[in-house]
Amino acid sequence: MVQTITILWMILEAGGSLLAAWKARSPALIAFGGDSLVELLSASVVLWRFTVPSAQERAERAAARSAGILLFMLGTYVTLGSVMTLLGYNQPRPSPLGIAVLVAASIVMPWLAKEKRRLSILTGSAALRADAAQSNLCAYLAFVALVGLTVNAIWQIAWADPIAALAVVPLIGYEGVEAIRGKPCGCG
Repeated sequence: MVQTITILWMILEAGGSLLAAWKARSPALIAFGGDSLVELLSASVVLWRFTVPSAQERAERAAARSAGILLFMLGTYVTLGSVMTLLGYNQPRPSPLGIAVLVAASIVMPWLAKEKRRLSILTGSAALRADAAQSNLCAYLAFVALVGLTVNAIWQIAWADPIAALAVVPLIGYEGVEAIRGKPCGCG
């Protein structure tokens, strides 16, 4: 049930943040929304592993590697977009929709992480424990992006948005490395 809620939430979160990113030209929202899409893939794989008993470990590793490659591509895109914004080729605009999505994610994602950790203990599932860590990371990314968007919205400091995006790139890279290693998080 918690994975189904996660998948539904990630669809809303990714869709809302990417729509807001497009409208506001926000590198921070692109970083957050792109990471949400990758987390949607991860949550789907975990659900698949629990619902299809014959799901093979090899397929899970392939999905994790694909997620890692997507995260590296996202990190590269966010870095280039942020640098272009800082050089003045793009001007991020305030985004009430983006702020609303990030506030909601800052509330929902810690709750989902807590539930996944609890269920991973009950089931002994490393995949669910890893997914809980990804939910925690998502909450942190939401908070960092929220700071950048809020500073831009309140004080019209446009560079706060791409700086927030650049601040999350190392986390996206770390998540990508762990996924390629076959560990969707740094837990165990």
